[in-house]
Amino acid sequence: MASIKGSRRRGAALHATLIAGVLLSAFPFYWAVIMSTHTSSEIFSYPPKLLPGTHFADNVRHLLDSVDFFGSMANSLLVAGSVTVLVLFFDSLAAFVFAKFTFPGKRLLFALLMAVFMVPAQLAAIPQFVIMAKLGWIGSMTSLIVPAAANAFGIFWMRQYMKGAVHDELLDASRIDGAGFLRQYWHVALPVVRPGLAFLGIFTFMGQWNDYAWPLIALTDPDNVTLQVALSQLNGTHGTTDYGMVMTGALLALLPLLIVFAVGARQIIGDLAKGAIK
Repeated sequence: MASIKGSRRRGAALHATLIAGVLLSAFPFYWAVIMSTHTSSEIFSYPPKLLPGTHFADNVRHLLDSVDFFGSMANSLLVAGSVTVLVLFFDSLAAFVFAKFTFPGKRLLFALLMAVFMVPAQLAAIPQFVIMAKLGWIGSMTSLIVPAAANAFGIFWMRQYMKGAVHDELLDASRIDGAGFLRQYWHVALPVVRPGLAFLGIFTFMGQWNDYAWPLIALTDPDNVTLQVALSQLNGTHGTTDYGMVMTGALLALLPLLIVFAVGARQIIGDLAKGAIK
């Protein structure tokens, strides 16, 4: 009896800790919603206002008057969506080769890949800008999409995932049935590694959506920028920033990320559940 009561107390304490963690994690999002419904003067008032205000529509109207919000969002969707599709294809294809095939120089190439993985992206900004300028891509979305079409992290992640998820017996059976390399990749490997692809897709989309430094450098037209660069233009000078408008923009920019995360997380959970049932 005492052990049952002790386990119940431990369970209650665990649930209380988890609930407290959830509330702490969710509070910044709640605070962003609250600030987006108030003016700057109300945001800095004391005591702070913890309930929604009545200025959300005004903040949205000021936001749309200040920047081309939906045009910038379309640019970000184009860049993030294109990069995500390309990364999923190229990284999974390269990872399939590294994970399941043997060829001369395989270890050396993988070592070079890991070396690239450990190099900070900021070091490549200047050489990348020079290359894009020589190609005539500076100022266009191509300068954002092509350099990010493949990355070392995605190849490493999918290689590790494929090594454990794609069994050699499946590939041997497909070869006996006459499947070539691309059929093995498309019909055997990809259906098995969909949870890994879903994670990589979420990770890539979020990274490209939130990228600020490279779009700021590569896009020279201030009227044709991605959403993060456009939102940075809302910061005024000499203390004139309208923080209610800024938080409204940040909140609206968060919505596509929530949709992508919800869809990707559902894919991950659904495929894992299918695998467990099988």
